[in-house]
Amino acid sequence: MRLRQVRAALLALLAAVLVVPLTASTAQANNSEPVVFVHGFSGKSGQFSTMTANFRANGYSDDQLHVFGYNSFQSNVTIARELSDYIDEVLRKTGASKVDIVTHSMGGLSSRYYIKYLGGADRVDDWVSLGGPNNGTVIAGFCNLLITSCREMSTGSSFLKNLNAGDPTPGNVTYTTFRSPCDLVIIPGSSTVLSGADNRQTACLGHIGMISNTGVINAVRDAVS
Repeated sequence: MRLRQVRAALLALLAAVLVVPLTASTAQANNSEPVVFVHGFSGKSGQFSTMTANFRANGYSDDQLHVFGYNSFQSNVTIARELSDYIDEVLRKTGASKVDIVTHSMGGLSSRYYIKYLGGADRVDDWVSLGGPNNGTVIAGFCNLLITSCREMSTGSSFLKNLNAGDPTPGNVTYTTFRSPCDLVIIPGSSTVLSGADNRQTACLGHIGMISNTGVINAVRDAVS
């Protein structure tokens, strides 16, 4: 009889240990803003599959994760307007007052334009840039004569001058950037750095590899939580 009571007590203790962390994780996710993921030039929504799976495994629900897709060949101003409409719809569906934005590469430019010029500063809590050409990239010179968004990504473009004029990280938004010393697309790598942001350097990762690297993903999730 005594052994049975001890066994029951141990089972009850084990259940308590398992249930408490799960409950805390769920509560944290439910209190978090919806996250909008924005891919880069010629990117695809599916590139965020590893990252969104990680977020789900750590307590985020499907209705908190939204991937925005767009035509990369148009102006970042046009993309920003489309992003604005998309975020308005996310807020309407979820009932949230703000979103977090996680971007890769050129996705950082349209989302920054949205924050700075289209009222996004009041609708965004946390913003993250992975390998973003925030101050331009020389690689864009290969396509800037034919494609508007490439011209805008070129170092010294009028678009970037306008975007970076005054305060490049405006509003009550938490800005975080990640750059890799081995990124051969964003040159120079320091282009990602923004004054007023938490600027971090990753391990030696490729431009696309940053999106699926577990260490980077965990750091991104921490930045928006």
